[in-house]
Amino acid sequence: MNLRSVWERKIIKPIVRLLKQGITPEKIALSIAFGVTLGIFPVLGSTTILCTIAAVTLSLNLPAIQLVNYLVYPLQILLLIPFYRAGAVLFNAKPLPLSASQVVAMIQADVWGAIQFLWDTTMRATVVWLIVAPLIIAALYYVLVPAIRKLLFKSTKNVYEF
Repeated sequence: MNLRSVWERKIIKPIVRLLKQGITPEKIALSIAFGVTLGIFPVLGSTTILCTIAAVTLSLNLPAIQLVNYLVYPLQILLLIPFYRAGAVLFNAKPLPLSASQVVAMIQADVWGAIQFLWDTTMRATVVWLIVAPLIIAALYYVLVPAIRKLLFKSTKNVYEF
């Protein structure tokens, strides 16, 4: 299976289906932008509820935001340590000498112990996320709206007839 077919099946087709349901390109772009941004929130296990709250509060498409949230899960793991380190720099704290896989293993072994051990580090990482989140949402939104409008135009020309 090639990357293009995965891209079309997992990304393009669902977006075209949403467009055909009458959801605006702006709402789809906002759902994707929030799904990505909330999906990289540096607290493992919290993103599903955050995406649900955002979808309900902002009248976004819940399946779309959750799909994006699940697709970016590997990115959340990859960004844990950079968020932890940026938080340490921002607050002039000593960074924890941990890898993302060690953090995940800690959580799997003892959730409560991991929460206690990582509390300060996670709070600092959350502050960093709060600083960059609006920028990520805005950047994704302004890149995605024209792309989705172009996809809408192509779908009306039967280029992506599914």
